[in-house]
Amino acid sequence: MKKYALIVAGGKGLRMGAEIPKQFLLLQGKPVLMHTIEAFANISDIHIVLVLPQSQMSYWQELITKYTFTIPHTLVSGGDTRFQSVKNGLSTVSEGMVAIHDGVRPIVSQELLNNAYDTCHQKGNAVLAVRLKDSIREIDLLGNKNVNRNNYYLIQTPQVFHSSEIKAAYDVAEHDNFTDDASVLESAGAKIHLVEGAYSNIKITTPEDLAMAEVLMK
Repeated sequence: MKKYALIVAGGKGLRMGAEIPKQFLLLQGKPVLMHTIEAFANISDIHIVLVLPQSQMSYWQELITKYTFTIPHTLVSGGDTRFQSVKNGLSTVSEGMVAIHDGVRPIVSQELLNNAYDTCHQKGNAVLAVRLKDSIREIDLLGNKNVNRNNYYLIQTPQVFHSSEIKAAYDVAEHDNFTDDASVLESAGAKIHLVEGAYSNIKITTPEDLAMAEVLMK
């Protein structure tokens, strides 16, 4: 079955306090986004689709030249929201399995990727998740209360789907309840299958995350 990687990188990096979007910040001497794409490049016959805001495409082309980045990928213009950006990217995907991944999660291992694709092939979809480490409390109008952390998971990417199913699920109006791609498919009636993720599979959104990624990649 044909495999796609749909990498979405539309962030502005406001929490980074940096002058450039977080996907272009340097990690181990090259942009974060290049590490993310490289994580998928070792998958046999993978088709990589990169979704970027139109305003960032020329800068990305400059970086490709500067860092002699040669991994083939299809560049797609993003929308005003992540939902719209994913929908735009999915329009370029044909029949197969598609892994939708955050452009600022550069430390996803080959083992995690293979397991996610395999689970999707067997069960219809696969969503990476890790157990909570800390205690959590639920806040309501009356105050707050302790809840059992074993009943909750932190969701990561990639999230892998059969392309026909996720494209059909995205053929709806955007909704506030769509917090990730799995929630879009779930709203269409599908059962979501969780796959063990990794605590090292961090999403870089703050300076502390970038410093942690530097340590992990060493």
